[in-house]
Amino acid sequence: MQRKTTLTNGIRVVTEHMSDVHSASVGFWVESGSRHEAGPLNGISHFLEHMLFKGTSRRSALDIARETDSFGGSLNAFTAREYSCYYAKVLSHRLPEAVDLLSDLVLNSTLDTAEIEKERRVILQEISMVEDTPEDHVHDLFSEKIWHRHPLGLPVLGKAASVESITRGDLQQLLNQRYLGQNIIVTAAGKLDHDLFCRWIETAFSSLPAGQVRSRCDLPLYQTGTYLLKKPLEQVHLCLGCKALPQTHDDRFALQVLNTILGASMSSRLFQRVREERGLAYSIYSYLNCHSDAGTLVVYCGTAADELPQVFSLIMEQFRSLKNGLIEADEVSMAREQIKGNLLLSLEGSDSRMSRIARNEIYFGDQPELQSIIDCLDRVDVDSVARVARNILVADSLTLQAVGKVGDFSVSLEDLTL
Repeated sequence: MQRKTTLTNGIRVVTEHMSDVHSASVGFWVESGSRHEAGPLNGISHFLEHMLFKGTSRRSALDIARETDSFGGSLNAFTAREYSCYYAKVLSHRLPEAVDLLSDLVLNSTLDTAEIEKERRVILQEISMVEDTPEDHVHDLFSEKIWHRHPLGLPVLGKAASVESITRGDLQQLLNQRYLGQNIIVTAAGKLDHDLFCRWIETAFSSLPAGQVRSRCDLPLYQTGTYLLKKPLEQVHLCLGCKALPQTHDDRFALQVLNTILGASMSSRLFQRVREERGLAYSIYSYLNCHSDAGTLVVYCGTAADELPQVFSLIMEQFRSLKNGLIEADEVSMAREQIKGNLLLSLEGSDSRMSRIARNEIYFGDQPELQSIIDCLDRVDVDSVARVARNILVADSLTLQAVGKVGDFSVSLEDLTL
């Protein structure tokens, strides 16, 4: 059973009781991500995420690590484009300790100057690692191009120049402006009592002000075109995609089915045509990158430079086929069942349930019944998938980003036209 309580300072607490597990997972979700950053401070949300593990007024960084190990659990965090998350999974009777530890990180970080400089070097190494890994880097480059001059296009890690310039004062200001009650959601799932959990959270955050509800960010504009980055690599890595739908759009279920048919499974069109039938790539897939007010549908592939024209042609062939409504009923049925199966299997752990209720709260403000989601998926048919394909795969809608030995590869506007 799921329950929600809003505390006096605006923190939303959402829990789900799971009677048949021994664990409990808790996450502190803060509306602070790369889309909330100005260019000169790009990467500051991720930088702050790192720093909260580097010591508080009550615990050193070593204390934090040892305490996590001592209660046999896991503690971690991540930063995304629209939020940062700090989370733990523990045996249910250790949940009070996990709440105490997480709240200490969020509320009492010392932001030690020496630790800031050490962590700056770590993050610069992390950025270099991504830039040296083209199958990762190409996705950041694609986002930067398609969301031209919009914060959604900024890399979550930041860029070397911006990370070099971030000061302790900048980090403290972000804490003061973003880590406030109205911007925080606490979710938990597992063997727990909602009312008792709320009392722990209310006690831990009693001193935190509510702050103000933040105004919505500007909508991004989409940029199309071809962007080639020459690098002496063994493969060419490409992302080819277009504008899609935001997280809450009424057609989101049909879009998920469309993506699954295109390239999100081993039986998908792209995997079968490009890898299985032609042997042109080891890795090819499609994915959705959807946010509160915007989204993209993207195909990724890594292939040999001399195979790139053929791979590009095959991807375009499938885009055009979907746009023209050449979709079979059995494709839709199989995709629906795969999505439902993945959804149900993902709910077997307390950590995945904790994340699911958080994202539902972030994007919808409530918790839709599982059966209602399955019913929505079952209503997706050939016509609805074809309608979504027509709406997003429109003329001059595509953005291509490629990295590698692309010197002899050229794409005209006609080649990109759907």
